[in-house]
Amino acid sequence: MNALRSAVRTKSITRRSAAHLLGAALMAAALAGCGNGGGTSSVPPSPMAMTDDAVGHYCGMNLYEHIGPKGQILLRDRDIPVWFSTIREVFAYTLLPEEPKAILAIYVQDMGRAGPDGNPPADAWIDARNAHYLIESSAVGSMGAPDALPFARMEDALAYAERYGGRITSFKDMPEDYVLRAPELVPSADREPVGAPS
Repeated sequence: MNALRSAVRTKSITRRSAAHLLGAALMAAALAGCGNGGGTSSVPPSPMAMTDDAVGHYCGMNLYEHIGPKGQILLRDRDIPVWFSTIREVFAYTLLPEEPKAILAIYVQDMGRAGPDGNPPADAWIDARNAHYLIESSAVGSMGAPDALPFARMEDALAYAERYGGRITSFKDMPEDYVLRAPELVPSADREPVGAPS
């Protein structure tokens, strides 16, 4: 592609030759993405089960020490997920330039399936890009701070919004300033658990 651009700039090839070269470059790129050529498959890998060894990428703490939804990001060159104690951390990982971007899949836990203790069951992983997120609510997630709460179904997100306030957004519309600003810690006496609405 660089050679093509250079040649076009110097006008050393004709438009027809440029079109042929561009077509060949696009075909090579398409073949590189096919499963037969050692590239990545279009089907994302399934979420991994959270184990006793799962530790939050940013907090360095065991995920089982926290209530609320967790996240995982699967990378191309890593056998185990990058784990997250909060959903805001999942989004921060995708935004921060220093973090790897060879992302194969992103999963979060569906709070629509959470029990009264605020923890979703082990099989509650959903594709983060398809989830509905309740943000800016009074619900407190992991680490004693407000968090984005993910839901597979809009009805569940609306039920939580009725109880906790806030607004619902999508993965692609998640506000960067919400993700990257320092969370306000809530004193333990004022925390409202994020368990299933009664």
